[in-house]
Amino acid sequence: MKDWLTDLLNSVEGLVLFVCLALGFALGKVRFWKISLGGVAGTLIVAIFVGMLGVTLNSQVKNIAFAMFIFTLGYMSGPSFFASLNRASLRYGIFTAIEVVTILVVVAIATVVLNLDQGTAAGLLAGGATESAVVGTATDAIGKLDLPPDQIKLLQANVGTAYSISYIMGLITIVLLTSQFAPAIMKINLREEADKLWKKLGGGSGDEEGAAQALPEIVGRAHEVTVAAGRTVGQVESSLGDVVAVEQVRRGGETVEFTETTPLEAGDVILLNGRREYLLDGDTIVGPERAEIAGMDIDLDVQDVILTTKGYGGQTLGDIREAIPRDERHGVFLTKITRLDHVLPIQNGTQINEGDTLTFSGRKRDLNKFVPRVGFKIDPTVKMDVIFISIGIIVGMLIGKIEVPLGSIPLSLGTGGGCLLSGLAFGWLRARNPRYGQYHPAAAQVVKDLGLATFICAVGLSSGPEAVDLIKKYGISLPIAGILVTLIPATISLFVAWKLMKLPAPLTLGAVAGQQCSTPAATAVQQAAGNATPLMSYTIVYALSNVVLPLLGPIVVAMTGALN
Repeated sequence: MKDWLTDLLNSVEGLVLFVCLALGFALGKVRFWKISLGGVAGTLIVAIFVGMLGVTLNSQVKNIAFAMFIFTLGYMSGPSFFASLNRASLRYGIFTAIEVVTILVVVAIATVVLNLDQGTAAGLLAGGATESAVVGTATDAIGKLDLPPDQIKLLQANVGTAYSISYIMGLITIVLLTSQFAPAIMKINLREEADKLWKKLGGGSGDEEGAAQALPEIVGRAHEVTVAAGRTVGQVESSLGDVVAVEQVRRGGETVEFTETTPLEAGDVILLNGRREYLLDGDTIVGPERAEIAGMDIDLDVQDVILTTKGYGGQTLGDIREAIPRDERHGVFLTKITRLDHVLPIQNGTQINEGDTLTFSGRKRDLNKFVPRVGFKIDPTVKMDVIFISIGIIVGMLIGKIEVPLGSIPLSLGTGGGCLLSGLAFGWLRARNPRYGQYHPAAAQVVKDLGLATFICAVGLSSGPEAVDLIKKYGISLPIAGILVTLIPATISLFVAWKLMKLPAPLTLGAVAGQQCSTPAATAVQQAAGNATPLMSYTIVYALSNVVLPLLGPIVVAMTGALN
């Protein structure tokens, strides 16, 4: 049976990749209590076992997949990374600094105590930091060492095995620490603290994440004017809140032209459009709601916009609203704020950064007038600018070829580091001039997931034959080291954020999850908090750590070599 399966996987080019992807992503969906491994970690575990059959994946496929993943990572992180380099956000950089310094110190100690080789130390760091990209940059660095090919192959295999062990331990540690243990240590009710912060930002007490998702946010209502007779259109809009617009006025069955100063008469029927919760008072402020009125339907458009206007980045949503005259944003409604694939709360206190994606709803004519004021509309028909992105990957690969001697070790960024830096640069250029280089977030997510999973699959397949030996060699000490590599930096950051910086609890826990680039931890904290407030700090720290941590691959290889 074993020989038949091995022959089948070797005889059909690429079959082993999709077998590992299918089984790995299925494994990644399995929940253990509140934790799931995710598709990438699941693929690695499956690939290690399949690799024991003696099946491998073409190295060129591995390199191409990693280049596409790491470039896309930098490309999508670029705008947020550079936007975070401001006075308001840079204070959160302390958490990335704590992560980098502490994790290197802990891995160095583990290297000396356990006599780790360069591959095992790099895998320990990658898994403990729950940063898969380090596997690629470290593997690149090991490939350039002046060692026999079979020894390089062994060290690279050890990266994958050590990563799989320490990643599982690190993931469990960071999820439990941020969502369960830390609130208990801090002696706080996280949900209550998150609700306080939500209200401070401008939200109401019933605005929990997901509470309004079963109904549309932007709705239209027709009301007959009784109470509001004699009042102007502008006065009615002000009474209903700043996110409601009068779209039509019908008088005597005919649509009439109006302005903010137009007085309403008894019997008029007006069409209100806006956020649902603000329209609930329509009966008491305007008059009774009416059913379908012929000729009062309007079509709403939805546009995704990249924030590029100078002066708005780093400002709160409330400040930006104040800066834009009301008549210029009339009938335009912000329905979503996305940063690094995470949805932020729409509250006056939410800080907006250049490169954030804002989703607006409204009539097309209003949107076309308003959108150029804040940014550049994403063309939904263009998924990716292949020319621009390909040039960026070429530049990254060439940067990765540059070598700087560090003693006897030729230190270079390799394909991983080079493509990460070029991705950052090209992503920043695109944010400055969005007419070129469009990379739709959905397309980018597919490339990131598939590229990383393919690379990890190749690493796991090559690690399979040596995995048992490595586990036998270190035993329980490697999982314990994986826990400490995650726990120590996170605990230090928890103390700094809570006791020294006096951050609110949701922001404290979001920052700790962000320094680990741990989406599962962020999700767990958000669920425990009951709203999206932890994401406000998570996205800032994530943007910084997501760029800095992958660069540790060559550093940990050089450091471990020096210690040995």
